[in-house]
Amino acid sequence: MTDALPDLPERLVGRFFRYLSIATQSDARATTLPSTPGQWDLARLLQAELEALGLSDIHLDANCVLTARLPGTAEAAPRIGFCAHLDTVDVGLSPDIRPQRIRFDGSDLVLSPDCTMRVAEHPELLPYRGQELIVTDGTSVLGADDKAAITVVMELLQTLAREKAAHGDVVVAFVPDEEIGLRGAKAMDLARFPVDFAYTIDCCAVGEFVCETFNAAQATIRIQGVTAHPMSAKGVMVNPVLVATDLIGRLDPRQTPEHTEGRDGYWWVNGVVADAAEATLTVSIRDFDADGFARRKRVLEEVVAAVAAAHPRAVLSLRLVDLYANPAGALAAEPRAAALMRAAYEQAGIAPEIIAMRGGTDGSALSARGVPTPNMFTGALNFHSPFEFLPVPSFVASYRVAEGIVSLAARSGR
Repeated sequence: MTDALPDLPERLVGRFFRYLSIATQSDARATTLPSTPGQWDLARLLQAELEALGLSDIHLDANCVLTARLPGTAEAAPRIGFCAHLDTVDVGLSPDIRPQRIRFDGSDLVLSPDCTMRVAEHPELLPYRGQELIVTDGTSVLGADDKAAITVVMELLQTLAREKAAHGDVVVAFVPDEEIGLRGAKAMDLARFPVDFAYTIDCCAVGEFVCETFNAAQATIRIQGVTAHPMSAKGVMVNPVLVATDLIGRLDPRQTPEHTEGRDGYWWVNGVVADAAEATLTVSIRDFDADGFARRKRVLEEVVAAVAAAHPRAVLSLRLVDLYANPAGALAAEPRAAALMRAAYEQAGIAPEIIAMRGGTDGSALSARGVPTPNMFTGALNFHSPFEFLPVPSFVASYRVAEGIVSLAARSGR
């Protein structure tokens, strides 16, 4: 199909920049879905583009979940879904993204007068010498996570709608607030996503092939102390800051993100808010193995109980919330999803690099809800960072794999 699109790289980049111009950074403090109004703006733009393409069953619901269907021309083909998220991550950087294109010649990249991406600090650049990169100006993330995916899906739909090549039903979903707990995927009305299996396009370098993610939970621990004036504090004051420090110190310091890799799980104390009266800790719990995941939650419960016993006048509470699950089991039960993806990689001349993703995707939530959903690459690197970059040839490769999945499915039959 793409032989008819010699301008594909420019089409992808132009569309990507259009979507990047809309600020969609999510906000974990918000209780609404979506958490920010910019996600509505992007969803409405995509809705208008889907209508212009003539898709069926276009629906934007009250939670900002946008779904649509391109009716198939190959009746025996499986019904395939693609899911991408509308939001970009909030890591304390600007929500406004100013992308730029730079030819990488092996030298340090000057993103702005105040920000240089040094090759010595970022050797991941080196395989892309001689290629054009899309980068930030150093004030924001790039937003390839996940607007590169939105771009690939929308460009694919335009190609399929225009050309006469055979394909099965292709159903798409654009969901909000993936970065703050997969909220949109969890809220999606699956009756509007009637697929046999689906794909997310969410991280990372060319070739990455993901059928496993972490199991994930978030813990919130509240510690209520006892306040007193320092002049009369002896035997009276209970300092919640020190209680929190005691609790943190009881977790194995070797079981943290900065000391683990591969299939290692961890606890991550990633939030502390405290004053003289109260402290609140947030702890992320991650493990690929279901038994190991359950054990990590039990250990945290035991640590909280031990700290409560050691500080009997403090009041401690623990709230544990499961966020997402490893999709490996669902994908094993529906092998066609991964088999098609592998065949599309091979057709594109890309060697699959099978990884267990140290994170989660909307596919983790969808797989848990009965829609087997592996993940393929966008081609971008350094997500959640001002040094995020997307090599244009990798962007094109992501598109070609998505297109290959659809064309191969049309020949596979149900």
